[in-house]
Amino acid sequence: MATKLVQPPISASHVVNPIPRLTKSIRTHRPFSPTHSRSRRSSISGEFPSGSSRPSYAIRVAEQSSGLVGDDQDITLKEEEEEGASEDRTIANVKADLYQAIQGINRGIFGIPSAKKSEIEALVKLLESQNPTPEPTLNLDKVNGWWKLVYSTITILGSKRTKLGLRDFITLGDFLQIIDVEQTKAVNVIRFSARGFNFLNGELKVEASFKIASKTRVNINYESSSIIPDQLMKVFKQNYDMLLGIFNPEGWLEITYLDESTRIGRDDKGNVFILERSEEAET
Repeated sequence: MATKLVQPPISASHVVNPIPRLTKSIRTHRPFSPTHSRSRRSSISGEFPSGSSRPSYAIRVAEQSSGLVGDDQDITLKEEEEEGASEDRTIANVKADLYQAIQGINRGIFGIPSAKKSEIEALVKLLESQNPTPEPTLNLDKVNGWWKLVYSTITILGSKRTKLGLRDFITLGDFLQIIDVEQTKAVNVIRFSARGFNFLNGELKVEASFKIASKTRVNINYESSSIIPDQLMKVFKQNYDMLLGIFNPEGWLEITYLDESTRIGRDDKGNVFILERSEEAET
């Protein structure tokens, strides 16, 4: 008569508890003989030399947190420091990308491809979203002084460019802006040189006053304008209204980004302006 073997039930005391979360594994190898073949055979976790032993692993069980309040505070402080450093790096990186994008386009004054314009606009919006001075009109000391325009969506195209002699006869130089917070004045200076006058240098100066309208906006009122020297005023006289219409700042300006070296603004006509701090002083 056949004997039937019956597996006795496993006692609960013999059940192995689940292994806690693993935090680190240390991989070790046993040496293999240099006379063995160096051919390899595959394994699920990688490859190892033929004739060598499989790597063995030593497992260390995760230690439980002490649960002390001090531990949580240390972690929180570290996370905040890392987030702050990450934000600083992000602003620096975005500014670097923006300045790279506006290289070689002559401030955009004579137009740029739509793809390039979209790239710049995206970077501007990204920088605006991280504005370190969300209430710039309450921090006008950061605005005071000399600035240089590096990009604008204002353009001089087609017949306007021809009539103003900006194709061959007139060469545009720096676009500067001088802000006097104490006097609530702003002066825009557009420099140029005329080849027909042996590269005579001149400038268009547009003076305006401003008044704070909100924590981010100022209203601008045109006051006066002039061109020097007189020889160049005669050249522009016929189309002076056209020239002034391009560079007249009348309206409102929203300061959308401001730090120690960069300022971005948007006006009521939909234009975008990017300016960088200038070391130049008025003579």
